Amino acid sequence: MHAHDATLTDLGKRYWLPVYKPRELVLDHGKGARVWDTEGRDYVDFGAGIAVNALGHQDPDLVDALTAQAHKLWHASNVFYTEPPLRLAEELVRASHFAERVFLCNSGAEANEAAIKLVRKWAASKGRPPERRIIITFRGSFHGRTLATVTATAQPKYQEGYEPLPAGFRYLDFNDVAALEAAFDAGDIAAVMLEPVQGEGGVVPAAAGFLRCVRELCDQHDALLVLDEIQCGMGRTGTLFAHTHDHVTPDIVTLAKALGGGFPIGAMLAGPKVAEVMQYGAHGTTFGGNPMAAAVARVALAKLASPAVLMNVERQANDLRVGLARINQELNVFAEVRGRGLMIGAVLIDAHAGKAGAILDHAAAHGLLLLQAGPNVLRFVPPLTITDEELADGLARLHVALSDFAAG
Repeated sequence: MHAHDATLTDLGKRYWLPVYKPRELVLDHGKGARVWDTEGRDYVDFGAGIAVNALGHQDPDLVDALTAQAHKLWHASNVFYTEPPLRLAEELVRASHFAERVFLCNSGAEANEAAIKLVRKWAASKGRPPERRIIITFRGSFHGRTLATVTATAQPKYQEGYEPLPAGFRYLDFNDVAALEAAFDAGDIAAVMLEPVQGEGGVVPAAAGFLRCVRELCDQHDALLVLDEIQCGMGRTGTLFAHTHDHVTPDIVTLAKALGGGFPIGAMLAGPKVAEVMQYGAHGTTFGGNPMAAAVARVALAKLASPAVLMNVERQANDLRVGLARINQELNVFAEVRGRGLMIGAVLIDAHAGKAGAILDHAAAHGLLLLQAGPNVLRFVPPLTITDEELADGLARLHVALSDFAAG
C-alpha cells in the first residue's frame, strides 16, 4: 500500500466511528462491473455496493440524469412540489401493479420504519389496541438498523446492547408454515413482514408456496402482508419485483438500494388497504423524494425494468452458477449454491465454517470484490448489467482466490 493510501485508511481508523472494518484498499473510480483503487489496481465487482449499483458504475444515463438535475434544483423539501418525485411516484405505482400511493425516503431502514408505522396506524384505525398490533418477522431476516427495524430483524447479534427494544414483534422460523398457522391463533397479528429472498441471513429464498400461504393467512385473519424487497427487488431476481415469482399481491412493499443505482433513496409502496391510512401530518421526512434522488431513480427504474437487463440477469445468473459448480468440482468448498437470479449464496462446507471473511480478503488480494451473508456464505450480487467478459474474468479471479485459500 502506498503512503497516500495508508494516510487515507489512517483517516478512517482515526476519525470514523469504528463500526466498519473495510478492506485495506481505497477505491477511486469504476466503470461497468469494474472498479479501480487509488493505486490503479483493477477489481471485478461482484458485490455492487451490496446490491446497490445494479446498473454498474458510471452508467451514462444515470450520470446524465444526475447532472441535468444538478443544474436545476437540488432540494426543495416536501413543502413544495417538484417534478421528479411526482413522476417517480406515478412510475412506481404503475410498475408495481398493486400500489396506489408511494412514500419516498432516503434508505431501506427508513422505508421499513415507514412500513412498520403504517401497519400500526392501520391496526389502530381498525380499533385494535397496541397489544393486538403484532408484526411477525422471521429468523435470519434483516430489515435495518434503526431501533424499530433492528427489532424487526430477528437476529440477536444486531440487537445486543440496544435494549430496551420496542415491543410488538414476534419471531418465527422462515418457511415454517405450521409455526405461522399457530402464531395467527393468538388473534393479535397485524402484519407479516418478510424478504422474498433473505439477504443478510444467507441468501435464502422463500420456499415454493410459502408466500401464498402467508397471503392466505393474512387474508383469513385480516392482517397485512409487508414485503421487504430492498435487496431482492428491482430486477435482482430476474423480475422487477421479487414477489412476482411467488404469485402474491402484497399490501406494502419497501424498496431502496438498486432503486437509486447508487444514489441514496428509499420508497414504501402502499396498496389499497393502507393507501389512505396516513393522512396529513402522520409521517414525514426532510430529504425524502428530493429531486436529485428522484431524477436518478426514474432512469434507474426504467432501465431495471427493461427486457434487456432482465434477460441479462437470467443469462449471467446461469453462467455464474455453472462457473461456481465448475470451481467446486475441483476445490470442493461449497456445500450448496442457492438464490434467485443474480442474488446467489454459496454456502461453505463445514470444514470452512466461519471462514467467509477470510475468503473475502483472498478475493480482494486477487482483484475481486466479494461479499458474505453471515460467516458461512459467500454472496454474489454483481451489477445486473455485468457482461460475459466481466463475469468470466471475475470467476477466473475467484478460482485463483479460492485455490489460494484452500491451499493456505
